[in-house]
This record gives sequence, structure tokens and C-alpha cells, in this order.
Amino acid sequence: MADTFRHAADAQAPRKLGDSTIGEDLKIIGNVSSKGEIQLEGHVHGDVSCVALVLGENAKLEGNVIAEEVVIRGRLIGSIRALRVTLQSMAHVEGEVYHQSLALEQGAYFEGRSCRSDDPMSLGGDAPANGAAAKPSEAVEPAGQRKDKPSHKFNRSLPESHTV
Repeated sequence: MADTFRHAADAQAPRKLGDSTIGEDLKIIGNVSSKGEIQLEGHVHGDVSCVALVLGENAKLEGNVIAEEVVIRGRLIGSIRALRVTLQSMAHVEGEVYHQSLALEQGAYFEGRSCRSDDPMSLGGDAPANGAAAKPSEAVEPAGQRKDKPSHKFNRSLPESHTV
């Protein structure tokens, strides 16, 4: 994992310029933008644009994300446009994910649409204009009739593994 992603144990380390933390007790209604990393532990109802986003285990984001790197541990309802996306075991994501690289850990919940793209951060016509994620009941055009990359629809949560 890149140096910019720190675990909670490293929270006492000095932050780099441009790193921002939205604490557990903070609720933001509106868009959030940063030229650095955002560590989101609270609640945001709006879009987030940054270089890197870490969505904490108890965090909730209702909106769209545009970032180079996104790590999700909490709950996200909306779309993600990022070069690298990681849904960790505690993640709950409902919406569309546009990415170059997508990793899902065992136990992560993802319901929506995954689209691999060479330029996922562009604001092409793929995302709904109103910022809402596509509804699972909406018909998806067959990949053979589409000119863009094929997409994959997921609706599964993997069981936790237990070692003895």
C-alpha cells in the first residue's frame, strides 16, 4: 500500500501538507475537495474530489468520488472514479465503480456495476447526470452492442474465512 495510506496506529505521526481528516463527530452536507489525501471518518452527503481517499470503518459517504486512489472500509452510496480502488473487508459499497484496478477483500460488500477504464477519472457520459448511482433494476445494454469496455455486475458478499 502506498505511503499516503496510514493505519489508525500511525495517526500520531505528523501529517503531510495537504492531508485532511474529517473526524467521526463531523457531518458535512455539500461537496468536499482537496489537493491531497482525505481521511474520512465522519459523514459526508455530497461529492468528494481529492488525490487519495480513505473512507474509515465507521464513515458514511453519500455521493460520488473522484480520486487517483480510493480505499473503502466504511459505507459508500454513489459512484467512484479512480485509478486504483480497494474495497476492504468492512466495506459496503452500492453504486458504480470506474477504475483501472479494482481489489475486493473477502467480506467486502459490493452491489452495483464495475467498469474498467483506461481513463476512469474523466467525466465522460458513463455516469448519471444527476450524480445518483444507477439502480440495480435498470436494464444494462449487452456488452456486444456497446462500444465501451464490458462491465460486470456484482451483488455478493463473500463469507468471512476462519482459520483454526
